[in-house]
Amino acid sequence: MAVGEMLLSSSSLSSSADVVVRMSDGLDVYSSSLENSKTLSSGSVIDAASSSSAKHEGLSSEKTTVLSSCSMNEPNSSSAADLSSSAKSVPESSCSSEKFSGSSDSGVCTKCDSYTAADPVLVENGGKGSVTTYGSVTAKETSLGGACNYGQTNIQYYAAIHVNVSPGDDKGPWNGGAACGGCVHVKAKTPDGWKEVTVRITDRCPDANCGVDLGGAPASDIMGNLVGRYYGEWEFVSCEGVDGVWGDSTSIWVKEGASTFWSIIQVRNPKDMVKKIEIRGVDGDVAHTLEMVIGTENFWTVPQEILQTDKQYSVVVSYRSGTDDEWILKGSELAVPEANLYLYEHRKE
Repeated sequence: MAVGEMLLSSSSLSSSADVVVRMSDGLDVYSSSLENSKTLSSGSVIDAASSSSAKHEGLSSEKTTVLSSCSMNEPNSSSAADLSSSAKSVPESSCSSEKFSGSSDSGVCTKCDSYTAADPVLVENGGKGSVTTYGSVTAKETSLGGACNYGQTNIQYYAAIHVNVSPGDDKGPWNGGAACGGCVHVKAKTPDGWKEVTVRITDRCPDANCGVDLGGAPASDIMGNLVGRYYGEWEFVSCEGVDGVWGDSTSIWVKEGASTFWSIIQVRNPKDMVKKIEIRGVDGDVAHTLEMVIGTENFWTVPQEILQTDKQYSVVVSYRSGTDDEWILKGSELAVPEANLYLYEHRKE
């Protein structure tokens, strides 16, 4: 198996130091011990800014990285002190798709649809790894709501996000549905270089090695008709002002089966992923911070005492980014099954 580059912790290089090996397809593979990498050549790349926490937090954009294979000129010294700033720029080669993804990376690749399946890597406010597709890239269907339970929507630009970092660890951004409604800016390497698209999260990945799984329209923008597994990077962003991610006006939707004894709600077409929902009595009643439902993803439980009154309440939705939204409504309105309470109809006068 060819090795594209090796990054070592800047802390003491003991036998217990973490090692990151970037394979020939651009994939970061982690080794728990320096002993496992003794067979690597001295021409391997050393990243003096990395640390053992990189295996879950991604790699800093300020790191100096040098490629050591792919049939190109490479430094012979393994000393981090010998690495120059020019090492960040890598000449074009037969493996241009494997270059370090920095500002100088054109994103041009060959066999772009055949990126090797691997666990996604978390970086600050996003990740990197596999970008795949579901649905038809020719019909470009709208989202059916997916695991976020939105039902039929008019959203054309949508995607699923990964649940795990390593299989079964639940350390991905999905987080029990907390990622629902947020938007992600995705870029992927293609034969024409980087291509980019912004999508709303409406589902979770079914693929153990998925990073972001694109719906039909955004997949077509990046992959054309050559669908497959691409290398990509993604960042969470606000949905405000983004075309294609809106299915309707922002609303609170009450789940079917609701009554004055039980009700759960969700926010549809939010500005971003929902971080908190508070219900406050307009006459000064104590505020209730709603809890996310475990097992029914992307819903929040309404306290029973609110459902059984016609008193006016302020429902404040806080997002990951951007300003809050506020509804003014009767508590009993949240007990009506399948009620769709539009923000524009329930604003404070």
